[in-house]
Amino acid sequence: MIKPIVKTIELGDGRTITLETGKLAKQADGSVMLRMGNTMLLATVCGAKDAVPGTDFMPLQVEYKEKFSAFGRFPGGFNRREGRASDYEILVCRLVDRALRPLFPDDYHADVFVSITLYSADGVDMPDALAGLAASAALSVSDIPFNGPISEVRVARVNKEFVINPTFEQLDKADMDIMVAATYENIMMVEGEMDEVSEAELLEAMKVAHEAIKIHCKAQMELAEEVGATVKREYCHEENDEELKQKVHDACYDKAYEVASSGNANKHERQENFNAIVEGFKEQFSEEELEEKEALINRYYHDVEKEAMRRSILDEGKRLDGRKTTEIRPIWSEVDYLPGSHGSAVFTRGETQSLTTITLGTKLDEKIIDEVLDQGKDRFLLHYNFPPFSTGEARPQRGVSRREVGHGNLAHRALKGMLPDDFPYVLRVVSDILESNGSSSMATVCAGTLALMDGGIQIKRPVSGIAMGLIKNPGEDKYAILSDILGDEDHLGDMDFKVTGTTKGITATQMDIKVDGLSFEILEKALKQAKDGRLHILEKIKETLAEPRADLKDNAPRIETLDIPKEFIGAIIGPGGKIIQNMQEETDTIITIEEIDNQGHIEVTANDKQSIENAMRMIRAIVAVPEVGEVYEGIVRSIMPYGAFVEFLPNKDGLLHISEIEWRRLDKVEDAGIHEGDKINVKLMDVDARTGKFKLSRKVLLPRPEKEDK
Repeated sequence: MIKPIVKTIELGDGRTITLETGKLAKQADGSVMLRMGNTMLLATVCGAKDAVPGTDFMPLQVEYKEKFSAFGRFPGGFNRREGRASDYEILVCRLVDRALRPLFPDDYHADVFVSITLYSADGVDMPDALAGLAASAALSVSDIPFNGPISEVRVARVNKEFVINPTFEQLDKADMDIMVAATYENIMMVEGEMDEVSEAELLEAMKVAHEAIKIHCKAQMELAEEVGATVKREYCHEENDEELKQKVHDACYDKAYEVASSGNANKHERQENFNAIVEGFKEQFSEEELEEKEALINRYYHDVEKEAMRRSILDEGKRLDGRKTTEIRPIWSEVDYLPGSHGSAVFTRGETQSLTTITLGTKLDEKIIDEVLDQGKDRFLLHYNFPPFSTGEARPQRGVSRREVGHGNLAHRALKGMLPDDFPYVLRVVSDILESNGSSSMATVCAGTLALMDGGIQIKRPVSGIAMGLIKNPGEDKYAILSDILGDEDHLGDMDFKVTGTTKGITATQMDIKVDGLSFEILEKALKQAKDGRLHILEKIKETLAEPRADLKDNAPRIETLDIPKEFIGAIIGPGGKIIQNMQEETDTIITIEEIDNQGHIEVTANDKQSIENAMRMIRAIVAVPEVGEVYEGIVRSIMPYGAFVEFLPNKDGLLHISEIEWRRLDKVEDAGIHEGDKINVKLMDVDARTGKFKLSRKVLLPRPEKEDK
């Protein structure tokens, strides 16, 4: 029996996390089984020994998979086996990837594959908060170069108290839900949603998370030492020519600095000017020399371009497009742009543009969620699309990327808390990015707010979003926080910090940090500057549309709801669904019914109010309890010698005796002009206590004739 190496982390609330290595998946470069309660995650990491020639980036791939057997369930679908990654699994992959990627050495370019699999779950503890710790532990016990360890924790605020790695039950009561990743020294990544909290509250949550993460990191350091994995493999993935590097810098830096500080607001023109510099430098080389040196020249020139942009900002306060560090690009927006949708908006900020639509639907349009630990339905969908033409790229669009899933999720979190309570509709928001140079996810939030208000959705407050950047060179105290960053400022900068919120507070955030030593003081200033930018953008939104329209669009479906005692559900549906189908056909409506909280919840949908009223009247008639003394409009169902049977409520017939039809004596029912199928008004006179039969009268509703004088 193999004896594994185990490290236990005490969480301080009676719970523990164990990290076990040396027992499973030993052919991987690193393998750790993490256990918390009955939740178990296996993380493995494999790294290629050499880089693919010509690779100048970190080819890291992170996969997260949940096995249905972990929770004793069968997968859905025809094949009854796990399929492609769900959106949820993709989002967990991104959380881990964004924390790990900046910590590999800059010159390490070998393929690294991290796999995290949920093998056991109890439905109590949330596995996504443990995935980053498991992945980092696997890297820590491997010989793959990695400047970690890191860990990730979820911080929730429940009853004004911060809880680390809350249970599913605790999270349901939280007004703040953020995931934080960090090394022992620095915050690396933050993502989450919150109920309009202040900047100070968000910072406090991050500090609480970091204290917990330090304990996790210390345990991984000790585990790596026990395993003997403190010495990492040697590698050489870059060929360098220091003489050529200096030559590129000397020939190109001043020219690149001039372009970087020129204030040209057009992205494509600016990039052409940058490209012209390096192309001019290459002219001194023959084709044979370029074949050998072009890749190196391009890499060295990229570094020159990065240095020029950063020095222009730090030394002169000049950004690539000429703005000040706190300045927001020009904004224009328009609503009701697409008449066929239920609400639409165009939001343009600088060279970033979103065309967003909303669609209102019924219960039949709900998204069915069938994941290992989450089964249910989603009534608010937000889809984000990033076609290649938005950046001028000549390539096809193939499916939905992980980036699109992640950006859509951030916008979804930003807006969902502002939807009205007891909103009866299923709602789909679709953002198509038509131009991109800067944060298109934040443009989606702004366009989504406008589209919702244009569609007459009574949101609680408008939401805006902004992306913040940072320039800070190692070893220097000087830094610059940038509002509304450009794509190049994101790529060449040290931070991408997206913040969304209302006038009351923050609703969602996403932060990636690419530099060590980022203090909470800098984060505090970034949040303050972000708030100023958000409020400025909110004012621009309100200039276009100050508040939601009073009513839905004419082409939007109308929904009314009704709660009934659950014992009437069967009566409304009818045998084989016959009654509800007949009502839908007769009134031209869609009627759905389900049991919620021990009641029947009915939704009636139609394109006009009259159809809904007709359906509601029929439903209320079915669930109505007959009351003695009430007058009903009934239908004559059958005629007998002694009277007529009248259906005065759906499926409720009563006897209208021949003596109760008119005040005069009748020999037969037809003498009163009554026939089968006629509609007549009747009054419920009595209900037999023993048999439950109903006694009706028509004559009491007619004027009584005066007696003739004898």
